[in-house]
Amino acid sequence: MNLSDLRIFVSAARRPSLGAAALEMHLTPSAVSKALKRLEDSLGTPLFDRSAKQLVLNTSGQLLLDRAATLLALADQARSDIMGEKATLDCRLGGPAILLWRQGKVLAGALRDYPQASLRMLAMFEEEALAALARGDIDAALVTGEVLDGRGEHWSPEWQATPLGSVTLHLVAGCSHPLVAQLSKGDDGLLHASSAEVLQHDFACPSRSLFCGAQRGSRSDGWRDDALPRKIRYWSDDLQLLLGFVKSGDALAYLPEFALEDQELLRIQVDDCAFECREQVALVWNRNQAGGWLQRLAQMLESSVN
Repeated sequence: MNLSDLRIFVSAARRPSLGAAALEMHLTPSAVSKALKRLEDSLGTPLFDRSAKQLVLNTSGQLLLDRAATLLALADQARSDIMGEKATLDCRLGGPAILLWRQGKVLAGALRDYPQASLRMLAMFEEEALAALARGDIDAALVTGEVLDGRGEHWSPEWQATPLGSVTLHLVAGCSHPLVAQLSKGDDGLLHASSAEVLQHDFACPSRSLFCGAQRGSRSDGWRDDALPRKIRYWSDDLQLLLGFVKSGDALAYLPEFALEDQELLRIQVDDCAFECREQVALVWNRNQAGGWLQRLAQMLESSVN
């Protein structure tokens, strides 16, 4: 059984058509078809029920798919451990875009010792990321503590959760926002305002949680509208569009502290705000299938927050 053909089989089994699998694998449909035929010949049985438009897994195909992720992960683990820094790695990390943004620089730095490595950061909500990890589509998932506490349907006892500290949300404004000109900095170097001053201005907010994707309306960003009701004028579930409203000075937003690395954004401390939204973050990975690079990556990410 050829491992390259097995990878093509996994793609074909999870995609709606032969063409979609070919596109993902950067192959022609003919090459995908030949790989599947070789695999079926080596196993002595068909793996799909074929129709004019699509491939549908049969019982044998489903059995192979259930085991393929483990086979491929073990092969990748052996290759990376033997070759070390010379290994050609395809590092696939899934999670909410906002967490990928947070960890991107550290991830890039952690892989500098692997010149042949490529890093794929795949934006998906937390449960989707855990499902992808269970299927073997990604090597690790970024999630928040709320998901870890729940340990939902996709959770495996083989998984390791490496703590990556916490994310705290703050009120953020663009440098050109009219409120900024009205405020002065305190001894702590922050702009200070009262809730009455802040609530006179428009806000931008996602309609879904940026972490789990749940439709929560005004509660999606963690701001307590029951205590300090805002006027949300701009709604966007796209993080870059949301930032655009803030940077242009059109709106305030409640965003994680690492957003403030952007020089166009400023934090505003609301002195009479009695709440704070904080989320614990973790990297989830399969400790039984992880190559040395992934174990090293988890250690470097954990040490970066300690």
